[in-house]
Amino acid sequence: MALLLLTLAPAASAQKRIALTFDDTPRSVGAFFTKQERSARLITELKKARVAQAAFFVNPGNVRATADEALVESYVRAGHVIANHGFSHPHLNQSSVAAYLADIDKAEAWLKPRHGYRPWFRYPFLDEGGSDKAKRDAVRAGLAARGLTNGYVTAEGSDWNLEQLTIDAKKAGKTIDMAGLRDLYVETHVEAADFADALVIKAIGRSPPHVMLLHETDLAALYIADLVGALRADGWEIVTADTAYADPLKTAAPDVPSANGTLTELLAWEKGLLAPRWYARNDLKIANAFFAERVLHEKPAP
Repeated sequence: MALLLLTLAPAASAQKRIALTFDDTPRSVGAFFTKQERSARLITELKKARVAQAAFFVNPGNVRATADEALVESYVRAGHVIANHGFSHPHLNQSSVAAYLADIDKAEAWLKPRHGYRPWFRYPFLDEGGSDKAKRDAVRAGLAARGLTNGYVTAEGSDWNLEQLTIDAKKAGKTIDMAGLRDLYVETHVEAADFADALVIKAIGRSPPHVMLLHETDLAALYIADLVGALRADGWEIVTADTAYADPLKTAAPDVPSANGTLTELLAWEKGLLAPRWYARNDLKIANAFFAERVLHEKPAP
């Protein structure tokens, strides 16, 4: 019996854990809902899926009306947390360090007085400066001076692209297979999580609590409960963003030739692991072919 217990213990400690995070709040109108309809449905579906806490990374520059502010507050009232995604969602590789930090400060001024605020900053576009190491290090130092930690991502499936493809199809009057869209959305993100976990274990020798990048989209409002169910069926435990960002990974600062993308990718690159270090469907040509075939039932473009 003792031998059996020793055999089972490592499996229990290797539980896959993942937090859900949503970028670009408040996001513009999608294919199916108003902004208020989308946020209300997303809150309802997260509650239905028993997700105690997700994180919403806010662009305060997109808060242009009282209704937008109320939308952000509704997430906090539902038990979720908010953090900084830049005031105007700038690309670091297209900004000076001074302008970029000023944009962060402008967002912080809006966010810090609010309930549910967390001192996390997520780089828009996951752009940490590309190959400009001086800019990368200056912004990292600027974040530390402000008491902000990197709101990093470990797993992502380019959901923003699926959302845009859906918007474009709706505008073009194409028939959208909603069941096919649901299955593609869910499958893509479960696969992305599994890919990230396998890669990060190779890079750092353990499975940390992961952080999944999603966006505040109509697709999330429609299918987040389905995704959570599929993740759990695949062995994942949904944890809070607070839990994920308490991991020692919060201090990771990989020194790689180009700082852009998920932390998983950067850690794997720093470790010397060979490409591909990113989930296959983050290649939009591959993702778009799946969408054409399974959602629009069209022959993919050559």
